[in-house]
Amino acid sequence: MVADKWGLDVATMLRSFGWKAALAVVVNAAGATWAYHMYLRKLQTVSPGLARRDVPAWISAVHLLVLAGVVVFSHHAVVFIALFLFFLGFAEAYKHWQKRLIVREGLLVAFFLGGLVVLGGQQRWWLQPLLADLNPTALYFGATLLTAITDNAALTYLGSQVEGISDAFKYSMVAGAVTGGGLTVIANAPNPAGFAILKDSFEDGAIGAAGLFAAATLPTLVAVAAFQLLPG
Repeated sequence: MVADKWGLDVATMLRSFGWKAALAVVVNAAGATWAYHMYLRKLQTVSPGLARRDVPAWISAVHLLVLAGVVVFSHHAVVFIALFLFFLGFAEAYKHWQKRLIVREGLLVAFFLGGLVVLGGQQRWWLQPLLADLNPTALYFGATLLTAITDNAALTYLGSQVEGISDAFKYSMVAGAVTGGGLTVIANAPNPAGFAILKDSFEDGAIGAAGLFAAATLPTLVAVAAFQLLPG
């Protein structure tokens, strides 16, 4: 949402954010595995919804090629739409080896982001005086808390409407939005898709907001340490 405007190329993202995020993910994944290792050892069966299927290699190859094409042609609408339509047809034709596409959830995210782009540019009048003079540290923690109750793409996009900002401002805004992205379902655009995949593993097919927030607090603090204490 802000890469072009703020000049955040791949090298900059890897140097400033990527390796820190990767380290936080590894630490949190290792911690979760250790915390539940006794449960995982006793687990004898796999949920039918998560059962492995013997998917042919060429099916996986098509998925990877389409994914690569979407990334490469993300700014070329005609090619992007063509790839999307092809994948819809492919998934329907060979649905024996594939789970149901979560099109409804994806469209909801798309409509949200479309509305954000249309309406977000009109918000500069109140964002500029509110954010321009904020201390980078205060901005970071404010963004981390705000992204728990609003989508992080919305947060960073609205932040990009502020003019005359420093590199420290940009870092704090993006890092804060990334840090709090797991605190609630609505904090991050892919979260609803993850919710749709995992909800059947929870009682009554629902994930409690309070329970999710509590469970995500410690991993979020690990991310805070990574983005605030590590150099670069």
